Amino acid sequence: MATAFEPIVEHLRKSLSTIQVGRASPVLLEGIMVEAYGTKTPLEQLASITSQGAQALLIQAWDQSITKDVERALRTCGRDYNPVVDGVTIRLPFPPLTEDKRKELVKLVGERADEAKVHIKLVREELMHTVKSNKADKTISEDQAFAEQKEIQKQVDHFNQLVTEVAAAKSADIMQL
Repeated sequence: MATAFEPIVEHLRKSLSTIQVGRASPVLLEGIMVEAYGTKTPLEQLASITSQGAQALLIQAWDQSITKDVERALRTCGRDYNPVVDGVTIRLPFPPLTEDKRKELVKLVGERADEAKVHIKLVREELMHTVKSNKADKTISEDQAFAEQKEIQKQVDHFNQLVTEVAAAKSADIMQL
């Protein structure tokens, strides 16, 4: 049963790892798709991405002919990136976060945590429906149904608390100067 909720928390962790907290990391570019060779391909499959200090990433496409495609993908990915093309390499600067930007990112963390809690609620409803169906079909007793519903709620409470803790840790990391 807990395995139904674990992917939700893992997705939240992965989603939050793409939020910049003042240090440039290649993980920030995960999920960016590049239109190259007539198909959309993840950036990390088309280029090497390395940190260049705490405030920049260096991206070098393995095929230099798609450098412009990589730049276009970075500009249009919706993350306010401003890539600088220098011949065959792309430098992606990350200016220090302002207080307003930090607050905006904390708000985004909260939104993603709320989305995770909604998904947990949907999984809970599915599991509760299954228990009620089993009870109605008389494949489980009323006492067993009550015990299963109680266990489901216990798991929901645990995973909601875990989502809250993950979001609080990320928010604290963002607000650290």
